[in-house]
Amino acid sequence: QVQLVESGGGLVQAGGSLRLSCAASGRTFSTSGMGWFRQAPGKEREFVATISWSGGSTDYADSVKGRFTISRDNAKRAVYLQMNSLKPEDTAVYYCAARGPLYRSTSYHSSDYDSWGSGTQVTVSS
Repeated sequence: QVQLVESGGGLVQAGGSLRLSCAASGRTFSTSGMGWFRQAPGKEREFVATISWSGGSTDYADSVKGRFTISRDNAKRAVYLQMNSLKPEDTAVYYCAARGPLYRSTSYHSSDYDSWGSGTQVTVSS
């Protein structure tokens, strides 16, 4: 597995922006598809965004499309989630996830990921 540590969460007003970072260590990172998921209180974990190993392919949940951007820097072993025009309904714990080293493509299924970070809290006030 790869170890993942998220950072960048916090409290922001509606309409504001945050940039989440996910630092990876351990096994090979550059060949893995990566994803961001979130879980709000009382709700199930849901897909937010995913990126392929090269960064050439991305996909987003409809609820964040046009507002969030996922990117990666394989040299820095990092994945990012730029979140703009934040809404109160974006409030959740955000998790970074990695697919296995043989799985280079994007995926919105949480079961396709074998490594997870511990999460970072994002709170959007109205």
